[in-house]
Amino acid sequence: MTASNLRTAHLEWTGSGMRFRGAGTGPVTPAVEIDGDGETGPSPTLLLLLSAAACSASDVVLILTKGRVSLRRVAVDVQGTRRETDPRRFVKIRYRFTIAGDHLDRAKAERAVKLSVEKYCSVMHTLAPDLDVAYDIALE
Repeated sequence: MTASNLRTAHLEWTGSGMRFRGAGTGPVTPAVEIDGDGETGPSPTLLLLLSAAACSASDVVLILTKGRVSLRRVAVDVQGTRRETDPRRFVKIRYRFTIAGDHLDRAKAERAVKLSVEKYCSVMHTLAPDLDVAYDIALE
């Protein structure tokens, strides 16, 4: 395994409730507080949804920029449905991409989102293969 493929992080309990402080171990890795109860910081499942949204949005920005779209806005609303029983993993994720930019049309937006969600987003590919994922796109 090469160093560029390896990611490391450190997580430590703060000594209070279900609160943890974590960060990557690289040179520039700001810490984040994760609260299992979701009271003082994002919960682990919220962070997973945000990670999936950020991963896909990053791909979309890269793909559209390479396609000579001058972006003004990329926003993602993401909704996850969890199982009722343990393990309470996500069984369904729904994205809503809102994208605005010059030289942007529906075909370019759909291609970028589809490539991200179905091919490139490493967060999505890390999740269970039977996860039901769907998306829609609004152009501004």
